[in-house]
Amino acid sequence: MDGDHRGWRECSLSGAVFAVCMAGTTLPTPLYPLYQEKFGFSELTVTVVYAVYAFGVIGVLLLVGNASDAVGRRVVLMWGLGCAAASAVCFLCATGLGWLYAGRLLSGLSAGLFTGAATAYVMELAPPGGASRATFVATAANMGGLGCGPLLAGVLAQYAAWPLYLPFAVHLALVAGCAAVLLRLPETVRERLPLSTVRPQRPALPASVRAVFGPAAIASFVGFALFGVFTSVSPAFLAESLDVDNHAVSGLVVALAFFASTAGQLAVGPVGVRRSLPLGCAGLLAGLALLAGALHWDLMSPVVLSALVGGCGQGLAFRGALAAVAEASPADRRAAVISTLFVVAYGGISVPVIGVGLLTGPIGLENAGLVFIACMTVLVSGAAAYLLRRPVPVRT
Repeated sequence: MDGDHRGWRECSLSGAVFAVCMAGTTLPTPLYPLYQEKFGFSELTVTVVYAVYAFGVIGVLLLVGNASDAVGRRVVLMWGLGCAAASAVCFLCATGLGWLYAGRLLSGLSAGLFTGAATAYVMELAPPGGASRATFVATAANMGGLGCGPLLAGVLAQYAAWPLYLPFAVHLALVAGCAAVLLRLPETVRERLPLSTVRPQRPALPASVRAVFGPAAIASFVGFALFGVFTSVSPAFLAESLDVDNHAVSGLVVALAFFASTAGQLAVGPVGVRRSLPLGCAGLLAGLALLAGALHWDLMSPVVLSALVGGCGQGLAFRGALAAVAEASPADRRAAVISTLFVVAYGGISVPVIGVGLLTGPIGLENAGLVFIACMTVLVSGAAAYLLRRPVPVRT
């Protein structure tokens, strides 16, 4: 009993460290309008600053995504915390656009280092028989942390002094506390290897996984693209089209999407993998339709509903996609296949978001958003139609 109690305590503490790191990656979201006002850059620049984060994540996943298997979980997580701290320092020192690019790139590096290593660490610290509960801790820490970032920054920016500094100072203090916690937690990798053994991971698609991977990757891409647009341009839309200049409100709207994603991921258990992917696609379609209504009629309520419905659909689709792809992959290629899925997913929060930014200048933010929605609707409709004709196979 004492061992179980200690195991859950360590599992929870590692989950808290995970959440703090992920919160830092979304911390700037409600602050972009303030940076635009201070530095005088366009909506396109906002989307590029945001997308730099995704390039950092993808780079880490491809180059050193398996590093924690070799050198140990704690070492990699400490690197991730170091990148998170350096990111916060960049934003604290920001006197121009270059600092924002550097801060977002470092934030992406921290997320890339944490995504796989922290998930494995949380599950390995749980006591025997606690895999399901540990999965919940990891899921809640990941998406819950992403949701807490804009909420924390929005509240501090709206109701406290120094809106462009205090959120990052608070996060820097939290990161320092997490480093102290991490030093007291045990290492779970018993046989550690030198860093020289870590090799770049090449994206891989064995023949057995290709039929499942296509629709799973499309659903993941669209879900992350929806999150990308929400977190990069929704504060500007709320301010310009709806006259909502309360940073706490814009942070809350973004946070709702991540919290809803957590609920959607948790629903995969009772719903089942076979049904979660098509249901997730349906949720994404509904979320896109609500967002289109919000953009067309300049209404607040569809924005909130889009965050909730689209976020839940994203959670269902992405966890279902992960489970389906992992199930179809050979054991010796599973990590490489999952890394490939993450690369596609994080591509969704870079390429489409920059596309919206490019279109904003000539046709306006609202019309650019509608073009994005139309493109994403075509993609996710195709994936949903395929899944209805050929459901994901589930082993018994």
